[in-house]
Amino acid sequence: MASNERQLGLFERRPDWPWRNWLGGGDAPGMQLYDRSLLGTVLALIAFGFVMVMSASLAEAQTLTGNPFHFVVRHLVYLAGCVVIAAGVLRVPIVYWDKYSNKLLFTVLGMLLLVLAVGHTVNGATRWLAVGPIRIQVAELAKFAFAIYMAGYLVRRHEEIRENAKGFYKPIGVLAVYAFLILLQPDLGTVVVLFVITVGLLWLAGARLKDFIILIMAGLALFVLLVVAEPYRMRRVTSFLDPWQDPFGTGYQLTQSLMAYGRGDWFGQGLGNSIQKLEYLPEAHTDFIFAVVGEELGFVGIIAVLSVLMFLVIRAVQIGNWCLTSDKAFEGYLAYGLGIWIGFQTVVNIGASIGMLPTKGLTLPFISYGGSSLWVMTAAAMILLRIDYERRLSQVQAVQGKGK
Repeated sequence: MASNERQLGLFERRPDWPWRNWLGGGDAPGMQLYDRSLLGTVLALIAFGFVMVMSASLAEAQTLTGNPFHFVVRHLVYLAGCVVIAAGVLRVPIVYWDKYSNKLLFTVLGMLLLVLAVGHTVNGATRWLAVGPIRIQVAELAKFAFAIYMAGYLVRRHEEIRENAKGFYKPIGVLAVYAFLILLQPDLGTVVVLFVITVGLLWLAGARLKDFIILIMAGLALFVLLVVAEPYRMRRVTSFLDPWQDPFGTGYQLTQSLMAYGRGDWFGQGLGNSIQKLEYLPEAHTDFIFAVVGEELGFVGIIAVLSVLMFLVIRAVQIGNWCLTSDKAFEGYLAYGLGIWIGFQTVVNIGASIGMLPTKGLTLPFISYGGSSLWVMTAAAMILLRIDYERRLSQVQAVQGKGK
């Protein structure tokens, strides 16, 4: 490990990294050490997100603050933060994420406790820590930290997971602690995402089928209990089944979202020409931004955006496969975890906006307004780039070693 750390040193200055390889340069002729298609996909999604946030937020910003560009300016600040985060995360070798995964897990756990004590409350939910002018939604960090922890755990306890229930249920216990603290905020959507990441990675690691059956049944039972226990959750579940039964009450948000999709037709009303964003559709620039995409860009625009997001998820899974075949287990499981997270959160956000799933308050990755989500998703994407970079670098070094 020491040699790897020297080779991929945290602050090492290589003449070909990172800036030369952004353009596709490498240590071997014809070899690109950065996946330019993955990088281009992430940049395209972030740029598209900025355009849609600008389009969807002007009316609400004018009403709330008197400045139609209030959310646009804040989003520009978030984008500046993305640049800093991307530059920092790309410099960190993956070995460090593995080495400090448990410390990261406990750090975020402490932040979740801190949220309950001194957190910032918005619309009845206490989910944010205020650090000066910046508010951090710790639940977003929880997804990030838990994916890294699970990747490390699967490597350390791989045989134990396959052979007995003890190895299977240890991470479930950690998940239960996280879930309890997040539900106190309350934030059921994040708990569901964490559950899916955990189940997905355990399945890919080869855990026993009977353990899955027990876990999934327990998870479904707990989900039903949590929905029944809180009236607002029950209203969300029942309203999505038939939103037109109460179109001006519990079904208001979904009916407005469906009308936005209906107005979009095949080619949309044109960028900036949405009617629903004019304060008819609540959360038009956050949770329901995809409805504005549908209204302004139509079915063709929806398919285009979904295709780009699908490519990102598929590439994450491909990177995971490539790493596992190259005996890079931690990197492989981490890539899988990030792919599951991005893919599932996309499905839930869009499913809620078209009435296929209850509203969960989850953002659309890279596109919805929100600093915490955008920053954490940027960090996740840069880790994918770094994983693939190290994999390609090892291949180049192997080829050079054979040449000698």
